[in-house]
Amino acid sequence: MRRAKISIIGAGNVGATCAHWAAAKELGDIVLVDIPDRVGVAQGKALDLAQCGPLERFDANIKGTSDYADTTDSDVVVITAGMPRKPGMSRDDLIEVNVKIVKDVTAQVAKHSPNAVLIVVSNPLDAMVYTAWKVSGFPTHRILGQAGALDVARFRTFLAMKLGCSVEDISSLLLGGHGDDMVPLPRFTSVAGIPIDQLLSEADITECVERAKVGGGEIVKLMGTSAYYAPASGTIQMVEAIVKDKKRIVPCAAYCEDAYGVAPG
Repeated sequence: MRRAKISIIGAGNVGATCAHWAAAKELGDIVLVDIPDRVGVAQGKALDLAQCGPLERFDANIKGTSDYADTTDSDVVVITAGMPRKPGMSRDDLIEVNVKIVKDVTAQVAKHSPNAVLIVVSNPLDAMVYTAWKVSGFPTHRILGQAGALDVARFRTFLAMKLGCSVEDISSLLLGGHGDDMVPLPRFTSVAGIPIDQLLSEADITECVERAKVGGGEIVKLMGTSAYYAPASGTIQMVEAIVKDKKRIVPCAAYCEDAYGVAPG
């Protein structure tokens, strides 16, 4: 039986962490791609990850390459390639550099895997998803951006810290873009079914909302570069839902199809 094929473009922190968790979850065979100047990084990380298999008890073919032909007929392609944020930078500051990278990568994806589902992780997320859609020519339902899964995870984490409860018992939802204009929705947030406003004051909820909005920037200030564990985890949640056809409801960047009173186009 054919296993799913997952190609991850960009062997940096986010891409390599995506590859690790995709392998650990045995979601399919993995191709880790980077530019020719960094092909050794992709190959080395792929080999390192393959050697985790006997220890973590997973079996996946993991290949590092700079040749997009190796990605041919991928089921899911994840684009993480691009420049990460540095202290003092907003996601929008990356647009000039990353738009060219995403255009070039997307053209290769469309050439070699025309039937793939494409998940964009590169920032500024919403602009990069739109760029990938225009370049690829893919139907809108096969172009997604990883944003909401991460943003909701951050919101849930800060609520759990405030409440002293398990993050697993908190459910929530948010709308909007990946950045300061995201809109966490306290009215759709509960803890083991109990509405959040019955457990926290409006001030505490607002504090968690505002911290979630700048959650990525908080990590950039601490580390000097962008987060990667949680972004990769959010991405793999989406990949798993797709390859296993789990019919999950995951907040993400997607083309609006006449929702919330907004007409398409």
